[in-house]
Amino acid sequence: MDDWRNGGFGLYIHWPFCQAKCPYCDFNSHVTAQIDQTRWAAAYRAEMLRAAPELSGRVLNTIFFGGGTPSLMHPDTVASIIETAREIWPFSNDIEISLEANPTSVEAGRFAGYRDAGVNRISMGIQALNDDDLRRLGRLHNVAEAQKAFDVARNCFDRVSFDLIYARQGQTLTDWRQELDQALSMAIDHLSLYQLTIEEGTAFGDRYAKGKLRDLPSDDNAAEMYLATQEICDNHGLPAYEISNHARPGAESRHNLIYWRYGDYLGIGPGAHGRLTIGGQRYATETYLQPGAWLNAAERTTGETSRTQLTSEESSAEYMMMGMRLVEGLDSDRFQEISGRSLPAERISDLADIGMIEISGNRLRATDSGRAVLNAVLRELLVE
Repeated sequence: MDDWRNGGFGLYIHWPFCQAKCPYCDFNSHVTAQIDQTRWAAAYRAEMLRAAPELSGRVLNTIFFGGGTPSLMHPDTVASIIETAREIWPFSNDIEISLEANPTSVEAGRFAGYRDAGVNRISMGIQALNDDDLRRLGRLHNVAEAQKAFDVARNCFDRVSFDLIYARQGQTLTDWRQELDQALSMAIDHLSLYQLTIEEGTAFGDRYAKGKLRDLPSDDNAAEMYLATQEICDNHGLPAYEISNHARPGAESRHNLIYWRYGDYLGIGPGAHGRLTIGGQRYATETYLQPGAWLNAAERTTGETSRTQLTSEESSAEYMMMGMRLVEGLDSDRFQEISGRSLPAERISDLADIGMIEISGNRLRATDSGRAVLNAVLRELLVE
């Protein structure tokens, strides 16, 4: 009934607005000229208060403002949300409150406002340290602006992370090595490093389908970039703790660890998902995707559109898929408690024989080689 306590409890706030839609992005983000921030702050508050009775008696470990571009939020909006959360739940002594930011929306005064509101970690969407590639990715900033924004963030916050995308058009392994070295030369303690994926329904997806997205690295070249990423980050003291995330020891994203350790999180805002344990049952929650529909519903009744009770099989599969992303792996005893069955011993033995996974005590984890092809490993572990 209390399995979620193994991962913790977090609050995710989705801010759906951006200055422009990036061509690779399949997140629920929208461009609009007018935003009534007072109205939005009230709607977030109403949704948290609605959820409070079902989630009483919990300690809140993390808050994450994602998007979209949350650094377009007024600091007063952020402060209102944090204050409401504090009214409802006691905060853990080391609560992590993160906010995603784009370099184009960074102002020293605004960042100081976020800090004063209670934000203590910034995650910055830099994406590339090459001006030509930033233009191809549809970003509105250049490298100089990104570096300046990073400096502003560093002056306000002890914890700053930033994202980079690799396997971009025309990018070579040498290019990526140089760019990653440049990123690591900055005063950084956390990096999220994602391979460019072409998603259906995005501008890049449409171009790719028409044969107009040329010069993408081959799968083999992208795999070489992934392996180089592990080597370079290890050498700089930022080992991987998850497939795409690297940190100095102690600087890991605690909010994302709630996802990967299969804790509970309340998702509020357009398109936000959640996982909540209520009355001993775990539920998957969803919300309205369109900002206007969510806002109107949150003001009237609730922005939640569905709440699906997960079976033990579904929960154990989710725990497997999340936990195996982590270098620490998953707890085999916990898997058995969730699923009511043991891990597939024969398949584990076969995967261990070929160096894809390893077992230490009650921990099952993917090796470096296994994490590079994790989807294939998971297919073997999850097949009936």
